[in-house]
Amino acid sequence: MKEITWYGRGGQGAFTASRILGAAAMFRGYKSLAFPSFGPERRGAPIRAFTKISDKRIVDRSIVKKNDYIIVLDDSLYSDKLLKELKPNGYLLINTKKPASFYSDSRIISGDIKANAELILKLPIVNIGILGLLIGIDKDINLSDLEKSITEYMPEKVARKNVELLHKINELSGGNGDD
Repeated sequence: MKEITWYGRGGQGAFTASRILGAAAMFRGYKSLAFPSFGPERRGAPIRAFTKISDKRIVDRSIVKKNDYIIVLDDSLYSDKLLKELKPNGYLLINTKKPASFYSDSRIISGDIKANAELILKLPIVNIGILGLLIGIDKDINLSDLEKSITEYMPEKVARKNVELLHKINELSGGNGDD
């Protein structure tokens, strides 16, 4: 089973992206589960969301302890302690201006998703854009499945801009989004 934890702040769309990723996996024939975890619901409060993807029925609905991927939407939520939550071959993807070389661990993949989101979306919303980093390293999810998921779960105008952002980040990361 592939397990992903999203770290974000209320209003950043971590749970929305978790659901879109899960739906994209289902287009490939996988089973998926996406769910949030947050305390007091308020904009800006730290939240977590989880995505589980498997070729078998998912019966474990508990929070993820060891991750294949950790996705951090707001770099103020990053801590070296997060690396302990990764499986041995896991990666941490982070939205930040800092280059990956800034971090001491080679499992960290960084990108300035926010700057690109502000150009394309005219808002600093990075939840879908950061998936452009993910598809560059995970071959079970591809660009066309994410596009399909985005267009089914978002209003047309919002979906179109987010698909554009997804493509941009995938290109910048040197990703190979489709197979």
